[in-house]
Amino acid sequence: MRYKICHTTTYTYNQPVILKPHILRLSPRCDGTQKLHSFTLDVEPKPTSISEIIELEGNAIAKLWFNTSTEQLAISATSVVETCRTDPDNIQLEPWATQLPIDYPSYWLSQLQPYQQFYDPLLVDAIKQLAQDIYQQVKGDTVNFVKTLNQHLYSHCKPQYREKGAPWSPSKTWQLKRGSCRDLAVLFMDVCRVMGLGARFVSGYQEGNLERSQRYLHAWVEIYLPGAGWQGYDPNQGVVVTDRHIPLVACAIPRYAAPISGAIATTKSVGEGARKIESDMKINLSIARDEYSGFQSETIHLS
Repeated sequence: MRYKICHTTTYTYNQPVILKPHILRLSPRCDGTQKLHSFTLDVEPKPTSISEIIELEGNAIAKLWFNTSTEQLAISATSVVETCRTDPDNIQLEPWATQLPIDYPSYWLSQLQPYQQFYDPLLVDAIKQLAQDIYQQVKGDTVNFVKTLNQHLYSHCKPQYREKGAPWSPSKTWQLKRGSCRDLAVLFMDVCRVMGLGARFVSGYQEGNLERSQRYLHAWVEIYLPGAGWQGYDPNQGVVVTDRHIPLVACAIPRYAAPISGAIATTKSVGEGARKIESDMKINLSIARDEYSGFQSETIHLS
């Protein structure tokens, strides 16, 4: 599937502010399951410098520096991307990985450790019973565990929209039986981590209803299945990720998947009558199928 995505985020401040360095994670991922045909980034006010970086987990990010004060920051990203994952059920595991718990070879185990750390280690006991229940239901089958958990969370947790804030603790989401897509994603991750599976948080877009005027960023999970690699699951919708999902970045730690992160400072000191900075954020997001079928080389433009 081929999509054109236009994503604009506008911050308006109650006073002039100094923009400190900002990190943007708005470029769709480009790998064996997705092709990025074009990406254009426009920022106002214009940054003095933009660094294109491949960060620790392989995500493409842009770091922006500014040298001016402003009362508004507008960031617009336009992408043309082609998604290629159409057969999510074609999963062939390594023979030693078909049953839980997996006895990983040392090579795998050392690399997976960051993806096995709990989001909320102090409250993980609250979800261990859920993991055990699913484990018993599928008799330890690795693939069925992940698929059954996906459907279980979809069936038992009511989705809700929450524009701001970090993901809730998995124990809170499970106790309330509701949460945003990022809350359900983190719950899914920690239940899988209870069973020793590697899990990472994914931020991106989802096709959904193309006729909707109001669109939002989306979050889901990728689980590392030895022999099949990273496989995506969306407990918010109860589906296995296919070519209708468009990932931007994937991280072991959810806060490092935020599409935009940065800091601001007041232009005045306390003695000059500095006020508390307040801001308003507006997002305009459109996702449309791109019908162009000819060849288009990759073009990246940052300005």
